[in-house]
Amino acid sequence: MDRLHGPARLMIVSDLDQTMVDHNDCENLSLLRFNALWEAEYRQDSLLVFSSGRSFISYEHLRDKKPLLSPDITVMSVGTEIAYGESMVPDDDWKQSLDKNWNRDIVLEETSKFPELTPQSEQSQRPHKVSFFLKKDEAEKVIKAVTERLKARGLDAKTIYSGGEALDVLPEGAGKGRALSYLLNKFKVEGKRPNNILVCGDSGNDAELFSVPEVHGVMVSNAMEELLQWREENAKSNSKILLATERGAAGIIQAIGNFGLGSSISPRDRVDLSEFGSKTLHPDHEIVMFYLFYEKWRKAEVEKTEQSLHKLKSLCHSMAIFVHPSGVKRPLKHSIDDVVMLHGDKKGKPFSVWVDQVYSAEIASNTWLVKFYKWELCDEEKYCCLTTVLLSLKTEEPDGLMWLHMHQTWLEGRGTKESSTWLL
Repeated sequence: MDRLHGPARLMIVSDLDQTMVDHNDCENLSLLRFNALWEAEYRQDSLLVFSSGRSFISYEHLRDKKPLLSPDITVMSVGTEIAYGESMVPDDDWKQSLDKNWNRDIVLEETSKFPELTPQSEQSQRPHKVSFFLKKDEAEKVIKAVTERLKARGLDAKTIYSGGEALDVLPEGAGKGRALSYLLNKFKVEGKRPNNILVCGDSGNDAELFSVPEVHGVMVSNAMEELLQWREENAKSNSKILLATERGAAGIIQAIGNFGLGSSISPRDRVDLSEFGSKTLHPDHEIVMFYLFYEKWRKAEVEKTEQSLHKLKSLCHSMAIFVHPSGVKRPLKHSIDDVVMLHGDKKGKPFSVWVDQVYSAEIASNTWLVKFYKWELCDEEKYCCLTTVLLSLKTEEPDGLMWLHMHQTWLEGRGTKESSTWLL
């Protein structure tokens, strides 16, 4: 909550499964497009929030498999748990607020009387969330009966049905929409309510998000029938809620452009990737563009032309040093030479590169320090290192940026013993 000194330019609140992450997109193309856009254009002054039905453990499993960025805030277990930052510090005040007129034991006792309810896995069960599988043709009758029983026992509880199979029983004050309202109120008290808010979802447990006042919303094109029905009944004429024509994260990018919330052209959509090194780019954008070029160079999706070779070789200062995550120091130009030699070595292979948490600061006139996490995904193996780069304007080319120094350190558990396979 304290990362920004003032209101966020844009706050994106997105569901994960089938919204930010399209599980039908095996190459994660739309997610990688979003990643590049967010890090190049929004990370410095905006907020990314993931709001999911997953537990924190299940969320970590998803992060192990998919190229997800690090959010500023995580809202898990259908809005019953809120945490902040990379270390996911829990919001204890939110937890305590959900205790009022909530008794998990009574919920378990009453729901056990319904044979139609099949408990979900143990990791899906949380202090303020009891989860079941329930067949669609039995849902209406069972939900009505469960709600009446819990009310008769004096509980302030509610049920949320999503995906045509999942039933969650929560405190009345919980849910994705209530959690977002709580966060926005905290920002308002601090004088930091975001200038623009975009909520994104695909299923029934996302419906509450679209009811929060003064937000823009996008329902991705692969949204489920239950959410589309909610839209038909509650928001069909609401011009601030878009039914996208794009799936997953591509639908989120579409909404950013549709509502005029900022740039909606991902660096991955650019035909000319040789823009890195240009003074016209912010240092954050420079980092994103370089590693996108690096990925496509190794996949032979960038032609090996004299222009691209010159751009690579003129990238760094003649005295620049690269500290490899293994600890070995060498001239940065030697690493660039290695990149040049490996043009197309990943052609036809599942190889992706992205950067996360790109932050830059001007530490002297026309000199920037940039820190970020650099990730590679190849053959289902993920590697990552914390990277620090020093950039400055080229003296001989006033319109260009020069790389002066690079230092990398393996993220714990994400290194590789084959150090020669990690170039930059």
